[in-house]
Amino acid sequence: MLRFYNSLTRKKEEFVPRDEVVKMYSCGPTVYSYPHIGNMRAYLFMDNIRRVLKYNGFKIDGVMNITDVGHLTSDADEGEDKMLVASQRENKSPWEIAKFYTQIFMDNTKKLNIDLPEHICPATSVIEEIIDFVSKLLEKGYAYQTSKGIYFDISKFAGYGQLGMDVNSKKAGARIEVDSEKRHPADFALWINAPKEHIMQWNSPWGMGYPGWHIECSAIGKKYLGEYIDIHTGGVDHKTIHHENEIAQSDCLEGHKVVHFWMHLEFLQIDGGKMSKSLNNIFTLDDLEKNGFSPEDFRYFYFNAHYSKQQNFTYDSLMSAKNSLKNFKNSVLEHKEGNEKIDFSILNKYEQDFLNAINDDLNMPVALAVCQKLLKEKKSKDVYNLIMKFNKVLGLNFEDNGVTIIIPDDVKILAKERWMAKQAKDYSKADELRNKILAQGYNIKDSKDGYEIIKN
Repeated sequence: MLRFYNSLTRKKEEFVPRDEVVKMYSCGPTVYSYPHIGNMRAYLFMDNIRRVLKYNGFKIDGVMNITDVGHLTSDADEGEDKMLVASQRENKSPWEIAKFYTQIFMDNTKKLNIDLPEHICPATSVIEEIIDFVSKLLEKGYAYQTSKGIYFDISKFAGYGQLGMDVNSKKAGARIEVDSEKRHPADFALWINAPKEHIMQWNSPWGMGYPGWHIECSAIGKKYLGEYIDIHTGGVDHKTIHHENEIAQSDCLEGHKVVHFWMHLEFLQIDGGKMSKSLNNIFTLDDLEKNGFSPEDFRYFYFNAHYSKQQNFTYDSLMSAKNSLKNFKNSVLEHKEGNEKIDFSILNKYEQDFLNAINDDLNMPVALAVCQKLLKEKKSKDVYNLIMKFNKVLGLNFEDNGVTIIIPDDVKILAKERWMAKQAKDYSKADELRNKILAQGYNIKDSKDGYEIIKN
């Protein structure tokens, strides 16, 4: 049984898709700056879900948005458009900013071997769909117009607050108001009227303007996945504003619950605290690589904590993951050369344990522990083949030529002495030295031109 924790019901539930193909929506990046490792953890989470679904035999129709317009500096409709801020900062057009940082993000997903959704959709490519969506909400009486734009009226949706937002705590004046004409402080922008100097704007029935942030995900989800979505993913920071608003506008438009499972990822902390520009502790994949770590080291690091728990990043913890990954890969490759046979019932137990772990709300730390235990079995191609099956979920690269077995210096010295003894035809001493090498878990493979030290 495949079970996920559903933020909507606040409990683990058996996952059963509505139709044969799983419809999955993932909140994508706002492409105004370099993605940091906290951002990328969200897409490893998405990747994890997709791989586990596929491992269980499901087909997926997935979509991810690229926010290239309309996301204000606050998720609560405050401040400036992030794209315009970046445009002014770098003296480039918002279109150039979006193109540049979208490519950086896509490069990062490739480095991390992330299984991307079937559709990647920039918000600017669905302006017509967004306008149509907003128009229908107006027609149905769920939205209203002010001099600043179109707002969703949360009082018209009895289910507002399902994900945990305390609507009653949002008092007028508690935060900067974008529009004093709003009926309730928590009413949110669907369409924002643009001043003439605003670079990104489109014609609409309400004049020139641009979409609010929340509406793009609902419009994109509707366009590609229809009126029912099995799984919607995102960070926990999106839960009580962005996703709350998505539920309201989508459910009101369709007249029924659109998303069945809401799945949220907890924060990645840095040295036990929050990432912050002021603390100068925001790291990118490039930063990790400059410090001698591979993106795959970070991928393996991610597996060491459950997605629903905050994970603490330090360079020491990343080094630990790097060393564990190297040992993991070496052990797997040693089994590739193994000749022992392992009883089917033993292998079947490992396979069931791995499946139980990943199907228990993506419990990757337990799944990794199953793999580690399996690798302690006698050297067998059967073990290698089973790990390769598990790798459909892990997504590691075992063809990496950088994986080498570290030979201890004393073994290297013994091997050199043995070679010299053999060259001197002192075969008794050579055999004695080979036995010492064997006792340390290594062996010698001779050739006419020299020798190779291999791990038993």
